[in-house]
Amino acid sequence: MKLIFAIISNDDSVKASAELNSAGFFVTRLSTTGGYLMVGNTTLLIGTEDKDVERVKQIIASSCAKRTHTTTTINSLGRGLGNNGLPEAVTVGGATVFVLGVDEMVKL
Repeated sequence: MKLIFAIISNDDSVKASAELNSAGFFVTRLSTTGGYLMVGNTTLLIGTEDKDVERVKQIIASSCAKRTHTTTTINSLGRGLGNNGLPEAVTVGGATVFVLGVDEMVKL
């Protein structure tokens, strides 16, 4: 059994959760904040059998689009919240996925 942590954009969270649910996967959504752009993300927790990990990753990949976000260099480096930095285009979106082994899962 595996536990999948998928960190995705808030913009993609509804679509990704709905597609995973439609495919029969249970999803827990957590509101999180990224450390680079300091914007909201959603972290999905998905428990699944080993044989289904690739299918979950495919669904996540197909439902999480990449996009360009403009931010200032000071904000992007996390050194402050001033508006005096230079604008910088950054590619955001997609997903960061962690797959962890699970020794036991019990629903009580």
